[in-house]
Amino acid sequence: MTKGNINVSVENIFPLIKKFLYSDHEIFLRELISNATDATLKLKHLTNIGESKVEYGNPQIEVKIDKDAKKLHIIDQGLGMTAEEVEKYINQVAFSGAEEFLDKYKDSAQDSGIIGHFGLGFYSAFMVADKVEIITKSHKDEPAAHWTCDGSPEYTLEASEKTERGTEIILHIAEDSTEFLEDDRISALLLKYNKFMPVPIKFGTKTETLPKPEDAKEDEPAPTQEVENIINNPNPAWTKQPADLEEQDYKDFYRELYPTQFEEPLFNIHLNVDYPFNLTGILYFPKMSADMQIQKDKIQLYQNQVFVTDNVEGIVPEFLTMLRGVIDSPDIPLNVSRSYLQADGAVKKISSYITRKVADKLKSIFNNSREDFEAKWNDIKIVIEYGMLSEEKFFEKADAFALYPTVDGKYYTFEELTNAIKAKQTDEDDKMVILYASEKDAQHAYIEAAKAKDYEVLLLDSPIVSHLIQKLETTKENISFARVDGDHIDNLIKKEDTAISKLSEDEKKSLDELLKEVVPSEKFMVQLEAMDSNASPFMITQPEFMRRMKEMQQSGGGGMFGMGNMPEMYNLVVNTNSELVGEILNTKTKKKQERLINQSLDLARLSQGLLKGEELTNFIKRSYDMIR
Repeated sequence: MTKGNINVSVENIFPLIKKFLYSDHEIFLRELISNATDATLKLKHLTNIGESKVEYGNPQIEVKIDKDAKKLHIIDQGLGMTAEEVEKYINQVAFSGAEEFLDKYKDSAQDSGIIGHFGLGFYSAFMVADKVEIITKSHKDEPAAHWTCDGSPEYTLEASEKTERGTEIILHIAEDSTEFLEDDRISALLLKYNKFMPVPIKFGTKTETLPKPEDAKEDEPAPTQEVENIINNPNPAWTKQPADLEEQDYKDFYRELYPTQFEEPLFNIHLNVDYPFNLTGILYFPKMSADMQIQKDKIQLYQNQVFVTDNVEGIVPEFLTMLRGVIDSPDIPLNVSRSYLQADGAVKKISSYITRKVADKLKSIFNNSREDFEAKWNDIKIVIEYGMLSEEKFFEKADAFALYPTVDGKYYTFEELTNAIKAKQTDEDDKMVILYASEKDAQHAYIEAAKAKDYEVLLLDSPIVSHLIQKLETTKENISFARVDGDHIDNLIKKEDTAISKLSEDEKKSLDELLKEVVPSEKFMVQLEAMDSNASPFMITQPEFMRRMKEMQQSGGGGMFGMGNMPEMYNLVVNTNSELVGEILNTKTKKKQERLINQSLDLARLSQGLLKGEELTNFIKRSYDMIR
């Protein structure tokens, strides 16, 4: 038996490991199973290249709990270690066996799925155990070794009678960590971190129902049997080639990732690149809600099938963090706990690649099945519009598939839209005006006024639409957006032929003075306009600039304008050619004039949803009085 001190650069590394190495103690199980997987994959590689003569077989990793003895066992059938290797890899903490292995076999090991680079992973065991044993037998024809350490720098190393190849780690669980002796706790951790590890992981047994024999009676229960409980899927969909997968395979894998999610994903994007970095994965577009925050933290990041985190900020572009799915890359740099990213050039390239791949896939779906794409537009537009705002390259590519729906259910690309409206919606300054509504029902009267002139009206109702149209106006040439209730339709798209007012200048002046006496100036700017005699006598609009800035501030951005703190101001557009307006002007008594103005103003406010509470109650009462 050998005794000695572990070669560490501080007096006692273990308190430091327990306190600082990992933010979450549960990580120990992930690390130990990663090491067991690593050892198994290394053996597979060595047998493939003929450097190990043993039979690889069908190895698995087993996790066992011995609650009475307060022990947790992790057993693998990997390449194992000789006593000399235990001395080297376990006792010299600063030395990573995985790193040396990769250096030696880097040319032939590129595709073997070796995890590597975990260095101190084994020592995470001491966060939950006050004693750790390693019993290991190498694939080489050498005696087995038994290493024991109680969390001090002292260890013992002696021969073992183990005859089967591989390594068994035995954790004597500390008093403050007995939660890790519970089946449910270990099962949950295995599912969280190791659900897709490339080597089968056994944890106890489970009962499996067998088919009934043909001669069995109807009320006879089906036979059952106890089988090994393999908790992982070693060959998940993202590790396969897209050509080998059907649409149903992608849907089944989505169910595997999100067992509590009942809605089907809208479509998926399979990522598969090996140069200039390694990256595989599948991203899914789920049905989107208007609340962008709810959707985040659904993409899972793996490193060679080991779960790392579901916070993929920095790897996946911000606008795509609302998607779901898996990304797996050995090239993403991670710190010792593998839970926070260290941004570098590789990550930026990965982010760029994902953006490009998503844009290409969207274009392909649009080109190949436009009708289906249009049907799903409302469920995916938030992601696409957000991408157009936040990623310049995505904005450029989105011209090919971003849609602009109309209030009548037609869908245009930007190019199709401008071709459709150019002839009719170009104003006297030769600028194309794109009309849009944000609420079809609330703005119905304004939409109808635009359609009466044969203008096309878009329905743009996402929470970030103000930002998007601002971006389009500054990027595209000679266009502007105007919401249909921003002004009278003839003012939104000014043409040279202006309507003539029926009122003289003196009459207009008298009307203006009368209106300003009755209409509250702190809420409304009175505007006299000569419009069609059939148009509404009173119309309330909100200036496009002010409304847009307020909306942008509410959804993030535009804060420098301070619009959110300004009182709501509206324009009251009064049609000087309306019969009712002429009647108000010619009414002899002041009291009746005021009543007609107030009633007309309230009707205009009602049409914009601005009449509420006591004012609405009074308006209804006054209306009943008038029709008695």
